Amino acid sequence: MTEPLVPTAPQQPPPAAGTDQSPQLQRGSLGVADIVFFVVAAAAPLTVMAGVAPLAILFGGIGAPVAYLAVGAVLVLFAVGFTTMTPYIRNAGAFYSYIARGLGRPAGLGAALVAVFSYNSLQIGMFGAFGFFASTTANDLLGVDLPWPVYAFAGIAVVWFLGFRSVNLGAKVLAALLIAETAVLVLLAGAVLVKGGASGLTFDSFAPSNVFVSGMSGPLGLAVAAFIGFEATAIYREEARDPDRAVPRATYLAVGFLGLFYAFIAWIIVQAFGSDQAVAAAAKNPAEMFFTAMTQYVGGWATDVQRVLIVTSVLAALLAFHNAITRYVYALSAERVAPAALGRVHGRHGSPWVAGIAQSVLAAVVVAVFAVIGVDPYTKFFLWVNTPGVVGILVLQALAAFAVVAFFRRNAAEHGEGRIRTLVAPAAAGVLLTAATVLVCKRLDLFTGAAPAVNWSLVALTPAVFLAGTALAARIRRTRPDVYAKLATTDVDAAIA
Repeated sequence: MTEPLVPTAPQQPPPAAGTDQSPQLQRGSLGVADIVFFVVAAAAPLTVMAGVAPLAILFGGIGAPVAYLAVGAVLVLFAVGFTTMTPYIRNAGAFYSYIARGLGRPAGLGAALVAVFSYNSLQIGMFGAFGFFASTTANDLLGVDLPWPVYAFAGIAVVWFLGFRSVNLGAKVLAALLIAETAVLVLLAGAVLVKGGASGLTFDSFAPSNVFVSGMSGPLGLAVAAFIGFEATAIYREEARDPDRAVPRATYLAVGFLGLFYAFIAWIIVQAFGSDQAVAAAAKNPAEMFFTAMTQYVGGWATDVQRVLIVTSVLAALLAFHNAITRYVYALSAERVAPAALGRVHGRHGSPWVAGIAQSVLAAVVVAVFAVIGVDPYTKFFLWVNTPGVVGILVLQALAAFAVVAFFRRNAAEHGEGRIRTLVAPAAAGVLLTAATVLVCKRLDLFTGAAPAVNWSLVALTPAVFLAGTALAARIRRTRPDVYAKLATTDVDAAIA
């Protein structure tokens, strides 16, 4: 049976204390800016620029800034369809709900498992990076020499606590950290602009001869990964004020900010060394390129601040991913796919606190295992664990784009949305995101530095998890048809065809 296209009703306030209703997420507590802080923080702009942009310049040359603009444009196309479908999605399931209602429940449940797996992969892997950066920064600046797992476990505790408390507190913390990491990059940009760069400001980075080069596939692959996290706007719809407006606005703002900011800062770092010397500087020591520029144009004190803010940048991303994971689990629990206990919401803080504990325990176990076996926290733990998450999110974005097309084509006579928003933009985004996924998989060595056998093993995890989800959907359909009938719906929705 085809479901009616009925936009969401206004959000209801949470039940009053003392009622017999179960606690709910803090509805109406997040504005557009709060959601933007959550999703942009997940992208970790300072870490992406200081840690990855030099590699984009190394592989693609001085035209690398255009890669960020190109990927941003593709994601704007994705956002057109994604936000058009937003009023018809009523829970915190995000990709799971979009894909289930567009491509069917088996694909939706496969997507749900991929989402939980991918966000856990991204978040847990980043604890390796957090431990690495925190350990080296504390040693360099304070002379404190502690092993990286100490900082990783401390990070897990901080993230758990902030996730346990109200989403408002998390938004405030993320706002402060994101503003700080953005400000230090703006400080560098201002100094480079005032001093005219190394040899005068130029726009050579945007010249076709520097953009259409054979090595541009590397920057494009790295740029795609730099936007991971922006799509999580829909996860917060239950906690948003006026979600039908807040989620689309936050999505466009997040994509627009990241695309323009990344391209601008990448262009700035080219100007800092000069169009003729930037690639050589990236080749000499990509890890120190931004620090060298900061010391030269602003001063050593700013470089020290930048080192500290990279640590807090990773912490902000960890919290943002933690919140995304717990809300996915909350949505699956509410629909009786995940254990009911994981859907419990704290009566005072309005947070999915049991899911938060489960996610934090999982992170602690994985960190402990990697610490015991003695792998490098950055080149092995962070990069290898993080990479399947990047692939998984790209796959989900492509599926969600095609799900928008299927959803509105199946109900073509029942909605008033235009073809551009429901067909042209999402279909184009789906094709381009599929191409981006293939590109990333082919150039996975840029992310991992590993052998082909390791890379393809990491890629294979995403389809394996997706197939496990579709198998779970078939089992639920056979053994619990009442649960299957309500997947990705609310009790006022009709069943999906």
